[in-house]
Amino acid sequence: MCGIAGIMHHESTRPINPDWLVAMAAIQYHRGPDGFGQKVLPDSGVGFSHARLSIIDLNPNRGRQPFWTDDEQYMIAHNGEFYDYKRLRADLTSRGDRFTTKSDTELLLHLTKRFGLAETMPHLRGEFAFAMYEKQAERLTLVRDRFGVKPLYWTMTSEGLVFGSEIKVLFAHPGVHRVFSDQGLYHQLIQTMVPGTTCFEGVYAVQPGQMVICERQAGRLQVRVHTYWDVDFPQRGERPDRSEQETIEQLRHHFVEAIQLRLEADVPVACYLSGGIDSCSILGVAAACQQSPVKAFTIGFDDGDYDETAIAQEMAAAVGADQDILRVQGSDLYDHFARTIWHTERSIYNTFTVAKLLMSEHVQQAGYKVVVTGEGSDELFAGYPQLRLDMILHGMEAATPAERAELETWLQESNRLFKGNLLAQKRLDDPALTERVGFTPSCLQSWLSSAPRAMSLLSPERQQALGDYSPGAAIAQTLDPRQLAGRHPLDKAQYVWIKTQFESQVLGWAGDRVDMANSLEARPAFLDHPLVEFAVTVSPTLRFRDQKDKYILRETMKALLPETLYNRQKFAFMAPPAHTDPAKQKAMLGLSEQYLSKRAVAATGLLNNAAVSSLFERYHQPETPIAEQVQLDAIINHLLSVQILHDRLIAADIPKIAKERAHALGWRVESAA
Repeated sequence: MCGIAGIMHHESTRPINPDWLVAMAAIQYHRGPDGFGQKVLPDSGVGFSHARLSIIDLNPNRGRQPFWTDDEQYMIAHNGEFYDYKRLRADLTSRGDRFTTKSDTELLLHLTKRFGLAETMPHLRGEFAFAMYEKQAERLTLVRDRFGVKPLYWTMTSEGLVFGSEIKVLFAHPGVHRVFSDQGLYHQLIQTMVPGTTCFEGVYAVQPGQMVICERQAGRLQVRVHTYWDVDFPQRGERPDRSEQETIEQLRHHFVEAIQLRLEADVPVACYLSGGIDSCSILGVAAACQQSPVKAFTIGFDDGDYDETAIAQEMAAAVGADQDILRVQGSDLYDHFARTIWHTERSIYNTFTVAKLLMSEHVQQAGYKVVVTGEGSDELFAGYPQLRLDMILHGMEAATPAERAELETWLQESNRLFKGNLLAQKRLDDPALTERVGFTPSCLQSWLSSAPRAMSLLSPERQQALGDYSPGAAIAQTLDPRQLAGRHPLDKAQYVWIKTQFESQVLGWAGDRVDMANSLEARPAFLDHPLVEFAVTVSPTLRFRDQKDKYILRETMKALLPETLYNRQKFAFMAPPAHTDPAKQKAMLGLSEQYLSKRAVAATGLLNNAAVSSLFERYHQPETPIAEQVQLDAIINHLLSVQILHDRLIAADIPKIAKERAHALGWRVESAA
C-alpha cells in the first residue's frame, strides 16, 4: 500500500514543476514512509509521484515507482496489492515477457502492453488504485478497485487534471481551489455522501469498479467514466439451484483461498480480531495456514455494552493466536479526534474511527505493516440490522403481518443500542429512493431523517443556496437501475448499502484512511472478488434465517467458532456514544468549546450559531429520548468534523505544509529520479 499523485496538463508542451510532485508525495508520507519517486515524461505534460510502503519486493531501488516502459510509452503509479501475481508473472514469463523487479506492480505494465488496459482488468485481483498513462494515445486512466478499498481523487484546474490518493494531496498543488460545496457540507452533517462526490467543490472520488479516462482533444482534456465491474445480484428466478451443503462447500473453498492469498507478503502479516464471526473466522483459517502463531490485535472499550474482548480472547485461545489487546478509554478518544479528521477528510459520527486510528498506530509500533480484516462480510451476508429489517419488511413474501411484526420487534429490541444511527427512530419514505429501489432502504433512513435538523444547522446563506435540494434524490440518481430491476428486496438493500455507506464509511474513514494514517496495509479477505461473485448468488433465505444473521457463514464456519460466538447475534463494532460516559461527554464538550463556540462558528461562516446553541440545549435536556441522544451525539461529531476540516484543510496553507514536509524528509527532485 502506498500513496500516488500526478498531474496532466491540457497542453502537452506545458512543463510540469517536479517540485509539486515531490510535495504531493510528501503530504501523504504516512501512506508510504519507505521512500518515494517521481517522473515527468518529456513533451507529454504528464508527471507522477509515489510514496512507498514496502510490502512486496523490499529492494528500495527495484520497487521504486512510478514504473515506466523503456520506450516511455506507458507509465504507472500504483497503490495497493495485486494477488495471484506470481502465477500471472510466471505465465507471462513463459510467453516471453521479461520482468526487472519482483513487484506485483510491474505485472500491470506487461498485461496492458499485451492486452490493453480494458482487457487487463479481469486479470487483476485485489485492492488497488492506480494511474496509467499511455503516451501514444495521450490518455491518462485513473482506476479504482471493485469495492473502493483504496481511495483515489481527482480535480480539474485551469492547467489540467490533478489526482492523488487523498484530498490533501490535491490541495498540495497550488492551483487547486479549496472550498466546501454547499451540497457536500450538507451531506457531512447527515453522514451519507452522494457516491463519487466529496465535501469540497470540484473534488471527485473515482468510484469503485470505475475508470476515469482523461484524453486530449484539440488541446483540452476531456474526461469520461467507464464502469468495468459492478456488484451483480442475479435476477429473480435466475439464482443457481444449489443445496445448502453445496453452498457451504463452495463458500468454504472461496473463503480459504481468499485468506491464503492475503497472507502472501515479504513482511509479517497479522489479523484484526473483534468478537464477531467475520474476524474470528479469518483468524481460524489464517492460523491453519501459518506454521507459527498468528498475531491478533483487538480493541477493548471500557463499557461492557460495547466491549467484545471476552469473545475475542476465547477465539484467540482456541486457535493458539498471539493476542494483543489495546484497551481504549472512552474519555481519551476526543484527544485524538482532530488528528483523525485530518486523515479521514470527512465527518465521522462515532469515535470508533478514532479507536481504529489508535489501533493502527499500536499495530505499527508492534512491528507490523499488514493485517487481514473482516470488512465485507456484513455486506455480503446481510449482517447489519438495517439490512435484516429490509428483509423482514420487504423480502419475506410468505410471512404474515403478525410474523413480520414479531420479527421487527425482536430486531429492534436486540439492537436497541444502535437506534438513532444504524436504525432510524421512525420509518421514513423518500420518494426518489422509493421510486428507484422500490422502498427507502433502512440503511439510509436514519441519516436522511436527520436532514431537516442538519439543514437548520447550516448558515443562512448556504440554506438559501441549497433551496429545495433533496439528498435522497441526489443519492437515488447515482444508483444504476439496471442493477436493481428484478432483484430480491434484500439484494436491493445490500446493493444500496454497498454503493453508499460501505465505500465512504466502512472502507473509507473507518478503514483505509485510519489504517494508512499509520502506514498499515489492511487486506479485507471477504472482498476477494471471486468470493463476492459467488456470495451474491446465495439465496436470501440462507443469509438471514431463524433470527440468525449471516446464517450461511455461521454454518460454514461452525466447526471453527466457539459455541458462544456461533449463537450470538451480530453486534456492530461501535465506540460508546459520548452521552453514555460522563468523562467522555466532558471531553466531547471540551472540544466543542474550542471548535463550536460562537466565536469559532462565526469565524468559519459554515454554520448557524443560533441553531448550534439550540442543539446543545436539547442535548442537555434530561427528558431527551435515548435514540435522539444517540443521533445528537452523531450530529455533534459531524459539526466538530466540519469545523476541524475547515481549520486543517481550508484555512491552513497546505502547499506550504507539503513543501516543508518534503524538505524535512529530504525528498527532492534530484534523489527521486
